[in-house]
Amino acid sequence: MVAKKSNLYRMLGLLRSAKPEEIRRAYLRAAKKLHPDKNQAAGETELFLDVQQAYQVLVDPQRRAAYDATLPPDEVEQAVEYPLDCKIEISRSSIHSGRERQLVYILATIAAAARFKENAKAPPLNICLVLDCSTSMQGPKMDMAKASAIKLLHQLGPDDIFSLVRFSDRAEVAIPASRQVDIRRSEMQIRTLDTGGGTEILSGLTIAIDEVQRYNNPKYVNHVILLTDGRTYGDEQQCYEKAKIAASEGIGISGMGLGSGWNDVFLDHLANITGASTMFIQQPQDIERFLSEKFINFSRAFAQSVDLCAELAPGVVIDYAFRLQPEVGVLSFQNTTHLGPVFYDEPLLILLELGISSDCSDIQSVDLLKGHLEATIATILAPVPDIPFRVNVRVVDDAEPVEPPTAILQALSKVTLYRMQEKARGALEAGDYQKATQHLQRLATHLLAQGEKNLAKTILLEAQHIEQQKAFTESGEKQIKYGTRSLLLMPGERTL
Repeated sequence: MVAKKSNLYRMLGLLRSAKPEEIRRAYLRAAKKLHPDKNQAAGETELFLDVQQAYQVLVDPQRRAAYDATLPPDEVEQAVEYPLDCKIEISRSSIHSGRERQLVYILATIAAAARFKENAKAPPLNICLVLDCSTSMQGPKMDMAKASAIKLLHQLGPDDIFSLVRFSDRAEVAIPASRQVDIRRSEMQIRTLDTGGGTEILSGLTIAIDEVQRYNNPKYVNHVILLTDGRTYGDEQQCYEKAKIAASEGIGISGMGLGSGWNDVFLDHLANITGASTMFIQQPQDIERFLSEKFINFSRAFAQSVDLCAELAPGVVIDYAFRLQPEVGVLSFQNTTHLGPVFYDEPLLILLELGISSDCSDIQSVDLLKGHLEATIATILAPVPDIPFRVNVRVVDDAEPVEPPTAILQALSKVTLYRMQEKARGALEAGDYQKATQHLQRLATHLLAQGEKNLAKTILLEAQHIEQQKAFTESGEKQIKYGTRSLLLMPGERTL
């Protein structure tokens, strides 16, 4: 599926119109994956040398011009084969030219291209499990966490890399990262884990990222799984900075919050930075199921991560960004936004709400959002080409109202319930207790109409608690947040 060796552009996954910075970026990604220091499989060193030669020619303006002169004039740019298919749907194809604020919704469906996934296989794992061993984990929580970790040891493949870090007031490596883990010795290390002290997530997270970094390889799934039942204090911002560094190195961080005492806002944002997600585990006996589900999803990933690198037009902002599948969650839009994985059997669905407040009276069309997608695909050796991502609309004096595509309407209806609970939380934080209860009551009404009686009952009880105590209960707040989020999943994937 890689283009002919003689075409230097295709060798780097580039179009002939590629800019110098695009050439450098493509080369750096390819060199990281193919460098002989990390990869010594047959043929990979030769491919690395070919890629290096292509870069040396294309990065030099004079050599590039001379090479371009040797290419046939009928060379077609469309010949680039993309491993991902990207379909972009937009709620309206035109906007009016005035200054009045307008909303445009975008639904992006990113799926594995059939011709690329036919013979692909699940990549090996480079995983670090980070266990909270603070005093609050004593008893059934720690017993189930240890039993689940031991079970995972027996599911590792021959090429998988596994490590385990424990933390409380301080952190230490319980099982160092290594290939062909000594199962018996590792089991003993896990069984001897005890509890005590507080919850200092930064120390555990730092060591865990270091363990994954030791064997970090684009041909692996490189990931940290953090299991905690408590709150870290004072080091949240430092944790976020660590997550940003991890994301830049292709390392994901997934959170698992056990019980009701953990900080969901912190853990959600921590995972979100890397394009991953957080799971809410209500009972200790559910730990094994959630960990097993996470490992299964690692094997389902065709693209381990997809990043959107794009710029907005002046006067355009992202009001809301949401990942509908495969792992549900709110996204924080940046110049480079980590969108998450693409599964072999399930596409990545992203819903964006764009607010437009600029005066477009002097132009006929505008690129609301323009850039490209960058994908990390462990099973594809050759450089993965950037996938163009562009949202263009016409500018007219009098835009006629049109019915948005059905897929966008369906996506909005799914997200609406989750946004209702967000609005309730926001009103509560602002001290508007009446509005918070009104949002919850409306949410409960919608859920009752859909037959979700248990969740609706929980929400109504929380509304009463807010009226009396001016606050959520810790347990109820998380049940509502992750319960409404779970409704966006396919029926067989729901966890609450």
